[in-house]
Amino acid sequence: MSGSTDARPVSLVLAGNPNVGKSAVFNALTGTYVDVSNFPGTTVELVRGRMGVYEIVDTPGVYGVSSFNEEERVARDIILTGDIVVNVVDAVHLERDLFLTLQLLDMGKRMVVVLNMSDEARRQGVAIDQARLEELLGVPVIATAAVKGTGVEELKSVLPAARAGHGDPALQEGLPDLQRRISLRSEALLVLEGDEEVSARCGLEPGTQRDSIYRERRRRVDVICAEVVRETREGAGFAARLSRWMLHPLTGIPMLLGLLYAMWVVLGQWIAGGLVGLLEEDVMLAHWVPFIEGAVATVSAPGTWLHTLLAGEFGVLTMTPTYLLGVILPLVGGFYMLLAVLEDSGYLPRIAALADRTLNAVGLNGRAVIPLILGLGCVTMGTLTTRILGSKRERFIATALMAIAVPCSAQIAVIAGLMARADAIYAVLYISLLVFVFGAVGAVLNRMVPGQSTDLLIDLPSLRLPRIDNVVRKSAVKVWHFMREVTLFFTAGSLVIGLLQVTGALERIVAVARPLTTGWLGLPAEAATAFVMGFVRRDFGAAGFFTMDLTDPQLLVGMVTITLFVPCIASAMVILKERGWAYFAGLFAGSVAFALFFGGIVSKALGVVMA
Repeated sequence: MSGSTDARPVSLVLAGNPNVGKSAVFNALTGTYVDVSNFPGTTVELVRGRMGVYEIVDTPGVYGVSSFNEEERVARDIILTGDIVVNVVDAVHLERDLFLTLQLLDMGKRMVVVLNMSDEARRQGVAIDQARLEELLGVPVIATAAVKGTGVEELKSVLPAARAGHGDPALQEGLPDLQRRISLRSEALLVLEGDEEVSARCGLEPGTQRDSIYRERRRRVDVICAEVVRETREGAGFAARLSRWMLHPLTGIPMLLGLLYAMWVVLGQWIAGGLVGLLEEDVMLAHWVPFIEGAVATVSAPGTWLHTLLAGEFGVLTMTPTYLLGVILPLVGGFYMLLAVLEDSGYLPRIAALADRTLNAVGLNGRAVIPLILGLGCVTMGTLTTRILGSKRERFIATALMAIAVPCSAQIAVIAGLMARADAIYAVLYISLLVFVFGAVGAVLNRMVPGQSTDLLIDLPSLRLPRIDNVVRKSAVKVWHFMREVTLFFTAGSLVIGLLQVTGALERIVAVARPLTTGWLGLPAEAATAFVMGFVRRDFGAAGFFTMDLTDPQLLVGMVTITLFVPCIASAMVILKERGWAYFAGLFAGSVAFALFFGGIVSKALGVVMA
């Protein structure tokens, strides 16, 4: 272990992505921490130790050597001055970690590559041809399980054999000229890649080849992984087999459908149908609303504008708390609990991988399956979850699709009751038309919305049982932040609707819509009121058709139109908060116009005429 020597110590730098086990390798090599200090001028902590002639530094976890953030700048400067780099990679996620490995090779650093967590890779059915990987990289490759001490002695023995490996041959075009001016190949590469800080230190303009170099490096990673990584059943446990079943379409799709059903039961039946019904009706409507109505009546008589704004049907003190506490809080709480369970178990990224190719057709990647699934429970929850998507474009498309073509669980329940009155063919037509609209609107948005959707780049962590304390803690924090943010938007929304009511604008909107409802859609005049009420609550709007005497074709037209109509006020307020006024206004106008247009087309196709 550590000992004094007259010669200058050899600087050995541990480098790797976050969470690959560098600290475990450091401890296995040094046996103890020798020094913990901040890198000069930063808040980044560095751990240093000694092992014989080697002075070992554990750098921050980074995905590349550059200057995008403080951790990368610190890691870069230490790597540049190090004599030997021990690049620790996660054997389970070789395709992710080798990008940094190839960059270090391109820098010309003397290296040893450590395939850490090799035991976990075997349990997950991942086999790596270590000899072939060593041949392709041109540096020693050692398999370890550092936390168990496996492979550590072999790593120590191979350190003197550290050497520069096989860099990218394509870099020979521009790198030699820079290297003659800078002397160090590592710094020349970073200048070529456009690192502004290194370029300034060298007195040169940053290069412009980062994108092309990075694309070629990613291609080389794919080629190497295709050659050295394979799946195997040898040593694989049940979790590895289950993971493969989740990812294969023949087994993964039925498992996903089972999950969707379970989520629908929890969110749609237990929470939306049970807990929400209890809180909204038995607590808020039965006790809170009458209390507020009586309290406000002592100040302003019922029917006055002030009473209507504060305690009316859309009152700031009645509707807002009722929706927030009776509807949104239990739904959001249940959603975040389920999402935390999916995250902690490792199933969430597997769902994304399974659905990726299908969702590419509408401009989304596999991650969007989660918001879309949850949108079936409540569009409010689905809109919230679009935060997990990687680009503004994807969030734009996913939110629009949910608002237009995805009915919520409450609305589905009412529509199912109504469609049960009609022949079965009309229920099939209803579902088919919604699927068609989803695909058509998604394809149009994919072509029209500017920007570029992101590829699905996702790690597949090990499957494991979720920790209850972790699930509860994560869920509680997210629910608190959301409720704190959304309260203002709900208050403003109820105030706007209340003002429309007291000024008579709401009645005029209904009156203006009646000719369109009867003439174009072929529905009774009172359907206009149902559409307006659909904005307050989607299921309220659908429920308005229960009292109408409709033919089967009229019922289909009404259900398709009310489904495609604007989302309820709860979802609208969340969309406004998440996407902004311009998006909200465009979506509101667009969804109303499209719902009426498409409903009319269906009506004419079925020959619906209102007497």
